[in-house]
Amino acid sequence: MTRSTFALSTTLAAIGLSASMAFTSNAFADYPEQDIRLVIPYGPGGATDIIFRLISQEAEQHLGTSIVPMNMAGAGATLGSRNVKDATPNGYTLLGSHDTIALSKLAGMVDYSYDAFEPIALLTQTINIPTTYAGHPVESAADIAEYVRENPGQVRFSMIPSSTDHFFWAQFFQEAGIDMADIRLVGYPDTGEQVSALMAQEIDFAMFNLPSGGAFYQDGTFVPLGIAHPERLDSLPDVATLREQGIDMDHSTSRGIFAPKGTPQEILDTVAAAYGQALENEQVQSRIENEFGSVVRFLAGDDYQAFLTENEAALSAAAENIDFQN
Repeated sequence: MTRSTFALSTTLAAIGLSASMAFTSNAFADYPEQDIRLVIPYGPGGATDIIFRLISQEAEQHLGTSIVPMNMAGAGATLGSRNVKDATPNGYTLLGSHDTIALSKLAGMVDYSYDAFEPIALLTQTINIPTTYAGHPVESAADIAEYVRENPGQVRFSMIPSSTDHFFWAQFFQEAGIDMADIRLVGYPDTGEQVSALMAQEIDFAMFNLPSGGAFYQDGTFVPLGIAHPERLDSLPDVATLREQGIDMDHSTSRGIFAPKGTPQEILDTVAAAYGQALENEQVQSRIENEFGSVVRFLAGDDYQAFLTENEAALSAAAENIDFQN
C-alpha cells in the first residue's frame, strides 16, 4: 500500500465512509438507481474537465452506475454552478468545480458561494504554471516584470473572469512588482479558448497547468515559465519554481464535488465513499500526480467544510486588492 493509499483509507475510515457503511443505508439503500449527472462548468479539454472525468470513471465502478460528465461553460463558470444549485437535491445532479465558486461571489457575479451547496469531497489540487508561446522574448517568470516595463500597456494576459487564473495573475502582479495599469487582461470563456489564443499569439501569457498545457510543453508549442509550488514538478524538472525565481507565491486549484443544498447526508456519504475509493487506485493516483501535475488530497465531511471555510477567508482577504472589473 502506498503512502497516498494509506492516507486515503485512514481518512475514509475516520469519517465513517467505508464502502460497507455508505452503501447499506436503510433509507437510501437503492441509491443510485439511475445515472448521475456531473456538471463541469467549463468547456472540454481543460484541467477541471480532464481530472473530473478521470476520477469519475473510476468512481462509477464503486457506485454501480454511470457518472455522466456534462460540460456547461458560460458566465464565468456560474452557468453550471447555478444549474446545480437549483437542481433537485436527490443526488443525481452534482457539481465538479473549484475555488471559482467563492471567487464568483467576490467578483459580484453571483450572490452565492460554497454555502449554497452541500460539500461532498475535495479530490485534488493542481499546481498552476505561468505560460507563454514558443519564441516569445520572455523565457522565465522572473523576466515578465521587465518585459512589462519595456512595453507598458501592450502586454496581454489571458484569464477567465473571476476564475482562479484571474486571482493568480492579480497575486502574481503584486508579488512581481507589476502595476496592473501597465498590463492588459483579456477575458476568455474557458481554457480551450485560452489555448487557442496563446497558440495564435493573440496574447502573451496564460496560466495553465499540466492537464491543460502538458502536451503543448512536450511538443514545444508552449513554454512553462515557472512552477507555483514549493517544489519543482517531476514531469518538468528543469522548470524553476516561482520562489526560486524570487517571486514569493504558491498557487493551486482545489477541485471538489458538491451537491445541491438539502441533499441527504446518506447520499453525500455514498458519493464521497465512491470518490475516495477511486483515489485509492494506484493507476489513478499515478496519472493525477505524474501526468497532471496535481496532488491527491481527499477530504470529506467536516474536514472538507473546514477547508472551504479557510479557503474562502483567504480568497476574501486577497480579493481586496483585485479589481475584478478590469
